[in-house]
Amino acid sequence: MESALEIVRKFYESAGILNKTYCLEVFHEDIQLEWYSSKGHLFLEHTDLLALSKDLKHSYFDLRAQIHDIMSDGDKVMIRYTYYVRTFENTEEELILATFFTVWEVKDGKLFKGVQMSQLSN
Repeated sequence: MESALEIVRKFYESAGILNKTYCLEVFHEDIQLEWYSSKGHLFLEHTDLLALSKDLKHSYFDLRAQIHDIMSDGDKVMIRYTYYVRTFENTEEELILATFFTVWEVKDGKLFKGVQMSQLSN
């Protein structure tokens, strides 16, 4: 069985958020994400995160995470990363979307509870 750190690393390195099938595999049925974003405080559950996945897939040609830090303590994983995107209008140019700091609790080998902060690119 994969470690919590391996599960989280694989999700971000694979741009898993763009793949609904993969999200269904890696999201716990009771997943919750508390997100402190530029749009305010958001609380997302399973259906919200699948909708976010769909929105991102329709908004961007490609998405890539550059992981800056990742560490774990048992079933908790802290990851700091930057998402880079390519738009459908300009597939050649990669833009910084935002930088994130997320702590995930992994349960039953799946992403279960997360707390996230993000800062949009300037």
